[in-house]
Amino acid sequence: MSVDGYGIHIGFLYFRFYGLILMAGAVAAAFFAQRMARRMGRDPDIVWDALIWALIFGVIGARLYHVFTPSQSLLAQGIDTRYYLTHPLDLIAVWQGGLGIPGAVAGGALGLYIFAKRRKLDFSELLDMAAPGLALAQAIGRWGNFVNQELYGPPTNLPWGIYISPQNRLPGYEAFERFHPLFLYESLWNLANFILLWWLWRRVGKRLHKSDLFLVYLVVYPLGRFLLEFLRLDYVPMLGINFNQYAMLVVAALSGLALFLRHRRTA
Repeated sequence: MSVDGYGIHIGFLYFRFYGLILMAGAVAAAFFAQRMARRMGRDPDIVWDALIWALIFGVIGARLYHVFTPSQSLLAQGIDTRYYLTHPLDLIAVWQGGLGIPGAVAGGALGLYIFAKRRKLDFSELLDMAAPGLALAQAIGRWGNFVNQELYGPPTNLPWGIYISPQNRLPGYEAFERFHPLFLYESLWNLANFILLWWLWRRVGKRLHKSDLFLVYLVVYPLGRFLLEFLRLDYVPMLGINFNQYAMLVVAALSGLALFLRHRRTA
């Protein structure tokens, strides 16, 4: 066995830290969902069955989102959507990186929907069980970006600035060494989101409608992502704008409106 900066070699197998961290986040999310299911009087074992569906469709969704929204640095290398569609092996090479969180959330939700239909379960309840754990999984998973030396912001002299190796610096920033740890900012935001969702469920859960908890997640996470995109160097340029940033703003606004309208009708 040997260890390098990106993973662990065991014989002919290679386990990347990025993947291991993502799996740790998924398992942590499942444990919290299982705890919620037990408190709600539901079979906690369904969580592990649901996790398989959510993971499979989540990875597919994450990869497709990456393929159809290539970042500025990829476009500079000539890697766009057409490239992926004409290079099938690169299209499925998720082990080389390239997963989009919005696609993972959408794909995971689709996986849960199919699972709920097959098992005749309440899809809205499953979404609410998943919401706090999903935020926690994202908080943990963002540390995979730290291992890969990616998802950093502009150069900084602040004490918490992180060192980025020359080979991982974006074009135009080769002369700088320390950058804003954007992955850390998003990790902390997701952790705060997890605490908020967990607190809401424990304190005012009986006053919430089904899927309210997931809608709160769809307000808080996208809002944080919208704000943090102002610091992102390697953004997704589409239609002359930072596509991810304004897509997140739309999702947060629509989810907030849905929460307002459904509670206004019952006030």
